[in-house]
Amino acid sequence: MRQVKGGGGVTAGRLRKSVYFTLGKTLSLLTGCLVLGCATTGSADYGQHAQTQDFIDEMVRDHGFEPEPLRQWLGQAEKKQNILDAIARPAERTKTWKEYRPIFIVPARIDNGVKFWRENQAALTRAEQEFGVPAEYIVAIIGVETNYGRNTGSHRVIDALATLAFDYPPRAPFFRKELQNYFLLTREQKQDPLKFKGSYAGAMGYGQFMPSSYRSYAVDFDGDGFTDIWGNTTDAIGSVANYFKQHGWQSGQPVVSRVRPEGESGTDAFNSINPPTVTVAEWKKRGYQPISDLSPDAKAVILKLDGQHGEEYWLGLQNFYVITRYNRSHLYSMAVHQLSQLIKEKMEAGQ
Repeated sequence: MRQVKGGGGVTAGRLRKSVYFTLGKTLSLLTGCLVLGCATTGSADYGQHAQTQDFIDEMVRDHGFEPEPLRQWLGQAEKKQNILDAIARPAERTKTWKEYRPIFIVPARIDNGVKFWRENQAALTRAEQEFGVPAEYIVAIIGVETNYGRNTGSHRVIDALATLAFDYPPRAPFFRKELQNYFLLTREQKQDPLKFKGSYAGAMGYGQFMPSSYRSYAVDFDGDGFTDIWGNTTDAIGSVANYFKQHGWQSGQPVVSRVRPEGESGTDAFNSINPPTVTVAEWKKRGYQPISDLSPDAKAVILKLDGQHGEEYWLGLQNFYVITRYNRSHLYSMAVHQLSQLIKEKMEAGQ
């Protein structure tokens, strides 16, 4: 994904950060709607929307669709004001690690992760073998994103994507592409575009994949001919594992290491979500001593977190960076890592 994710998220969380805009802009859009008579209910007919014909022409020209089915599907898509309200909501204050961690690191989510692992052990074992991604990280992603499928979203995907593609100007090009990908994936999978549900931003299934991420990374892991990330945990597990592999997961390598800072550290750039470029050996020279054994040639970013008991310093290695490809947040990546380890500990203890 980018998966723009909903529950934690590949998805809706990322989108909120990228699409939030100020109250002034919100009021401006609302004023424009009053002047232009924009629909504020779910009754808008996207089959007759001013931009629909251009969209249909593009799908016919570039992807070989027949125009009439597209017109009928879009005619049944509904504009949802609550989606526009949700995506225009002002961004919440940035949380510290001590505030963010308790959202996901709670006993119920750990227990549910162990339960999910046990119920899907065969698929998780096979995914680990085929993709090189440890089972606990696959479980943790699904746990953070949707609480193991308990919260995958209640909006029809076609409503969410049409609403945002045609009636949300700040990100219309992005969502128009996602709507294109949604029609493509339903054609490829021989599915009805009207039936699937997801987040208000169109993120789908256990792992909250956007349509473009679905087409790039989702896999039919049980081989039944349908890549079902909505109702099939085997496909969802394989898809999350493949997403990690395709983004550069290094099998058997660490994710993070706690470090002890020595001396002043004010000049270092903390909490980068860019690919790591500085070696562990160089970080040691700069005064950050890992408490675990790391290859001196491994590359890492330096993390500084405001924890429950004060400042925490960590090195985030390549696999940490891969987790941030799912959600572009160092806090998200750390939450996934720590949840995964707690689930693994409880699983191995047989609790």
